Amino acid sequence: MSSSKPVRIKSITEGHRLSGLPKPHHPLISIVDCADLKGNSSVTAAVFDFYMISLKRGCDKLIYGQQRYDFDEGVMAFIAPGQILRGEEGSTPPNLEGWMLFIDPAFFWGTSLAKKIKQYEYFGYAANEALFLSDKEEALINSIIDHIKQEYHTNIDKFSQDVIIAQLELLFAYVQRFYERQFITRKITNHKILERLEDVLASSFNKEDLLSKGLPTVGYIASELHISTKYLSSLLKQLTGQTTQQHIHEKLIEKAKEQLSTSDLSVSEIAYALGFEHAQSFSKLFKAKTKHSPLEFRQSFN
Repeated sequence: MSSSKPVRIKSITEGHRLSGLPKPHHPLISIVDCADLKGNSSVTAAVFDFYMISLKRGCDKLIYGQQRYDFDEGVMAFIAPGQILRGEEGSTPPNLEGWMLFIDPAFFWGTSLAKKIKQYEYFGYAANEALFLSDKEEALINSIIDHIKQEYHTNIDKFSQDVIIAQLELLFAYVQRFYERQFITRKITNHKILERLEDVLASSFNKEDLLSKGLPTVGYIASELHISTKYLSSLLKQLTGQTTQQHIHEKLIEKAKEQLSTSDLSVSEIAYALGFEHAQSFSKLFKAKTKHSPLEFRQSFN
């Protein structure tokens, strides 16, 4: 009987067992060939206590969103511990190709990646924000995976972890580069996101919404755009050089300047109309962004 409640997979060994695979060669890191995955599973959702990186083809039964992508060959996805992966009940797709890399967080202890792994924002992207690779990029990624596989399949010695960590750092660096390429090559889609961002901000800053909901948050903006907060942040930094919060503040200051220069409302009244509970907070932000206090800005028009 299947269950919609996510199954928690606590170890790589357990992940192998549930997938019908033999025990991993190493308890803290494993690379699985998708062709070796065994059939019928009633698990439709799982939470992993380890990192999972995958490159797949023919993965139509996994939820990758409804967007159309330019690169339809290799598809990379990145799952951090505690995230949920959802799929469809039933057998593994017969045309599924690729691999999955499992890494227990303990493998990073005492290495350069112990903290650095947290800096890779793509582990926080949603499934429909996966990385789509060209043939050349896919071949490069596969060569790194082959080096990792070769290393942990040989006799483990005191150099093994350092060698694998070096390969993982190279992998993560290339993924960062390829994501930035994806932001650029998918200009039409990304520019539509920017247009929708402006529409969401404009709507959020109308008087009624500000009074009832307060200032829009990064989470609210991302949910309105149907993308994750981290993907939105990465996209905006690449395309505009600004974070989502900076875009919100930019629209806020634009509205404040409009009110200060065209109305007789007091600074406190403008602050309240813009969603601030305290005028001091508004004044502090306005001065930080413009180098002038609200009153100084208003006086410049008189």
